[in-house]
Amino acid sequence: MADDKAKKVPLVLQIKGSVLNKIAKNVILCGIFGTIVSILYYFKLPVSQPILGSVIPSIVLGLLLVFRTNTAYERFWEGRKSWGSIVNTVRNLARQIWVSVEEVSPEDRKDKKIALNLLVAFAVATKLHLREEPVNHELKELMPSSMYLELKIMNNPPIEVAFWIGDYLQGQYNRNRLNSYQLISMQELLNNLVDNLGVCERILRTPMPLAYAIHLKQLLLLYCLLLPFQMVSSLGWWTGLITALVSFTLFGIEAIGLEIENPFGYDANDLPLDTICQTMKRNIDDLISLTPNMRSHSPNLTNAEDVSLGN
Repeated sequence: MADDKAKKVPLVLQIKGSVLNKIAKNVILCGIFGTIVSILYYFKLPVSQPILGSVIPSIVLGLLLVFRTNTAYERFWEGRKSWGSIVNTVRNLARQIWVSVEEVSPEDRKDKKIALNLLVAFAVATKLHLREEPVNHELKELMPSSMYLELKIMNNPPIEVAFWIGDYLQGQYNRNRLNSYQLISMQELLNNLVDNLGVCERILRTPMPLAYAIHLKQLLLLYCLLLPFQMVSSLGWWTGLITALVSFTLFGIEAIGLEIENPFGYDANDLPLDTICQTMKRNIDDLISLTPNMRSHSPNLTNAEDVSLGN
């Protein structure tokens, strides 16, 4: 309902998802300062100094802002690609486990369901890990209680979940429920999950250099404060409003870059990790509801016969 109401509001008027609340203070202060300069100019004080426009060339500031925004968006997009790869890998690995692992006893079906839920648990654990949140009830519903209690004391829960999945696959191979080709294929998919975890960790642990962020913020503030002195002679009482509009543009671009450089949080512009994990859970539940054409294991079958039977 809330999303439907938001869609009825024109995009230009939407507050949710914008950076207005983060830059409002700076914009108001710059507008007030511009108004003060126009008042001083009205009383014939020598505040009109067009020469100040050459202190910080606008092209230099523009290039800095473009670099800042492009770098932040690159981090955002790389995070989105990594999560897209996690989704596809979970689907592929779940499908291969559900179809390829032989079931000789009812216990085999139970173990397969646990393994498939662990794939979802890997995604959920990755989400919590990137948000620096502890293991919670989301994971408790996806694994046996013994695993959940063990996971709570781990420093890197996603790695532990990946270990359990890999241990399950190796165990099925040792029990002749999988052949070597199937094991290698599944282990490669599992490695891809861990690789994408590493990409997300790199994005999270490598923020924009602090010196660059501070310098850009200082230049923005200095530029907006010098702006009224350049324009007051031609704009008069409009100086405060125009200064506020210019500062709104510049501070807004800088704030957008700051917001999207870490795409794993709860901000409106961050990646919808909760929705992504819920989608994976529904996909796995749908897969479990299907019944593959399974066969009983026969010790007389060779690897070649295994391949001919569709494994």
